[in-house]
Order: sequence, then C-alpha cells, then structure tokens
Amino acid sequence: MIRLCVDDLLKATGAQLVAGEGTRELHGVSTDTRSMSTDVLFVALSGPNFDGNQFAHAAMAAGAGALLLGGDLDQVQAMVAELPAGVALLHHDNPRRALSDLGAWHRSRLNIPVIGVTGSCGKTTTKNILVELLASVRRVVGSPSSFNNDIGVPHTIFLADEETEVLVLEMGTNHPGEISALCRTARPGGAILTNIGASHLEGLLSIEGVAKEKGDLIACLPESGFAVLEADSPWTPQMSALAAARVISFSVDGAGDLNATDVWFHAAGTTFRLDGHEVTFPLLGLHNVQNLLAALAACIGLGIRLEEILPHVSELSSGRRRLEKKTVGDLTLFDDTYNANPESAKASVRVLAGIHGHNRRVIVLGDMLELGELAAELHHELGRSVAEAGIDNLFLVGELTRATAAGAREGGMPKENIVHYASLDEALVEIPEQLQGGDLVLVKGSRAMGLERLVTRLEQTCGESAADPEPNGCATGGSGL
Repeated sequence: MIRLCVDDLLKATGAQLVAGEGTRELHGVSTDTRSMSTDVLFVALSGPNFDGNQFAHAAMAAGAGALLLGGDLDQVQAMVAELPAGVALLHHDNPRRALSDLGAWHRSRLNIPVIGVTGSCGKTTTKNILVELLASVRRVVGSPSSFNNDIGVPHTIFLADEETEVLVLEMGTNHPGEISALCRTARPGGAILTNIGASHLEGLLSIEGVAKEKGDLIACLPESGFAVLEADSPWTPQMSALAAARVISFSVDGAGDLNATDVWFHAAGTTFRLDGHEVTFPLLGLHNVQNLLAALAACIGLGIRLEEILPHVSELSSGRRRLEKKTVGDLTLFDDTYNANPESAKASVRVLAGIHGHNRRVIVLGDMLELGELAAELHHELGRSVAEAGIDNLFLVGELTRATAAGAREGGMPKENIVHYASLDEALVEIPEQLQGGDLVLVKGSRAMGLERLVTRLEQTCGESAADPEPNGCATGGSGL
C-alpha cells in the first residue's frame, strides 16, 4: 500500500495546500468514504450527478489524514475551521487528473515489471489467470475486479509496495485516447492484447477504431519489453508493426510461439497439449484456452519457465459470473452474466454447443450494449450463430435482442423455440416456468441488463429437488416451448 507525506502529494499533483502540514504522513488513497481506513488521502471525485466535495465530512468522520478537494477554492478554504486536528486540506482544479498524476508518481518509485492487459473481451479473465499463476512464483499485485480505467489503474498501482515483484494492470477503454493516458500513468513494460472485436463502438465507432485504441498499449512498450499477441488474429501483423518490444504469440491453430493442440472439453474442464506437456485446467471453452496461453506467454516474457508455472494451472479458479458453473436442482447452469459483447457471446455459444448429455441446451441472452450503429447487425449475427450451433432453445431479453430472434429464425431455429421478453421483470416470472429438468442453461448479457437477477431467481426457485415442480415454479416435464 502506498505511503507518502503531504509534501509528496503536492509535488506529484501540483495541488495547493490550503491547511495542514507538509510532513503529515498518509497510508493509502481512497475515493470512497464507505470503505476508508484511517490516515488515508481522500480524493473527492465528482461526476455528472454528484459532487465529491459533499463527502468531505464523511471522510473526516472516517479518519482521513488529508482531503484533496476540487471545485471553488473559496468554498474549500471555508472548510478549514471544520478540519479535525492534524488533517491536511488540499485543492486541485481536477482531482481526477490529480489521482492519475499521483499514480504515475508512485509508479516511478517502483522498480518492477508492469504488465498491461487489454482486449475486446477476455482481459479480466486473462488478468486473473496471470495473477494466480504469478502468485505461485512471485509477489504480485493485480487489478482488483475490473479496475481498468483512469480511476481503477491508479488505485491498483497504489496497492504495490517495496515487496511487490510484479504489477499486473487491466486496461479498458470506451473512447479514443484512454489507453494512451493509462500508459502514461502506468508505463508498462509488458502487454497482453487478448483480441480485437466489436466492443464499445459507441465511442470507438468501428473495429478499426478499436484496433487503433488497443494498439496504443503495444506502441508504448520499450524495446526491452514484450507484447503478447494472438497469432491467429488478422490484426496481429498491424499490432506487431507497432511493437518495438519482443512479440510472443499464442495460437490454437499451430501458428504461434505457444500452441495448444488436441484440445478437448470434459466434466473437469479443458485438456490440451502444449510443448510436450498435457495441460488440464478447470475452465471451459476455446476462448479460455487462448486466455491461458496469453497468460503463459506473459510469464515467459518475464523470464519464467513453463515448467515452473504449469503445475499450478490445474488450481486456477473460474471468475465469478464468467461461465461459472452451478448445479441448481435438476438444472446445470452457467452464469455468464458478468458482461457481453459479440465476441464473448459467440464464445459462450460455442461452449454451450460443445457440451452434450443434457435434456436441452438453452441459452438466455440479454442486449449487448454500446455497439452504436452496428448494434442491430451484430445482434442479428449472434442469433444466426445460436441457430447454426444447434442450440435447442433461445430466450431473449431486451429491445436489441429482437434482431437476435430474427437472426435465429433465419438460421433455421424453429420459431416456437425462440421466446422474446421485452423486460427483465417479465423474464424473471416466465423463464423458470419454461425450463425442464435436465436442461443445460447458459445466461449472458451486458452487465447493465441485470441478468444476474435471473440466475438468482433460478437458484431460488429451482434450487431444491424438481420432483415437486409446483411449489418452486420450475417445470420438469417434456412439454417444450
């Protein structure tokens, strides 16, 4: 955890000291008074619907050692009389930029490898895999959850200290220039680019825009660093041309430096062969093989031998709500509600299609958001993918998924096997009634769609034995749809 004094803060950010002593020591940084500890710096971030300065009194009550506030300087100065003894008060025109500047300052004190992980999908899973593997051989700090923007990245940097040996940062974007700004803060020496696909098109406008933005991470690397790229991606030649660093590629088709072969899926997860080793890990799907390969390539980039890391692969955990497998009464349920875009949704469809031995394979899809003008086309294309994969039944939630229904019908799925719900509330009532004992069910949608509520509802209504279907609201017969 970062330790600094107020004078360090002034030097790093250019903030103005309104009250207090420059020698005041601080133990950490917080932007949320609900989870603050004592003697930390509270940075008052503001947004369209809230003023961070309004939480200054809550920060004082929580024991903050210093407050960095924005807004009107006169109003900040008026708070001096309310300050508890020993608490420093600072003002900055842009506290959010000050947070990034402070992150860059702390990064400059860390003489350790920093790895940035980005991609249209899979970046959080890949980051989590990499952190878990590195933890077996190094003292590593990684982004908590999806701390991947100009607030989350500095917060992750603050977690590193003199004992940290590797820092792994997830880097996200939805507008041009964000990755470049994160690179200036974090100065990564290594990078993983999981893939490039249709995501955040409202801000990035096109897949070409996505590629340009993600490419900024590769372009910022020093010659002494490394870039991990998917060998099978059509964008890899362009990304490689941006790299002054060493390129390490991975592939499931035999075209990379690391190649997974003889891949097969089973009840315990996935098994494949890699460089003479048989590798088994508990995650499902070809996309998760790619995520694992990317993490292993980064380990190689850090000078770690595969033989040091591979024994720990079988111990990996699946991420929460990322194809998280659950047994719910007589249902087998995959909770994939963390988020969705076209690439990750198609990957989930492939996983579902590859599992056999169940009554029906059922997929519940919610709207995929932030796709801009291509939203209807991409939802339609996903529907065709569902039909062509041989999925038995398709439940849809949200306005955009009307195009998914049309695509599924065009792909050959019987219309009676496709049910569309205009609202989540309607789906919460109806979908449990439509499921049958022995069904395999996968639930996926953009986070804002709230489909985790459906998972919870299924756990509540179908979690007991389905022998008596009436009390818990889950059908067990074979009536179909």
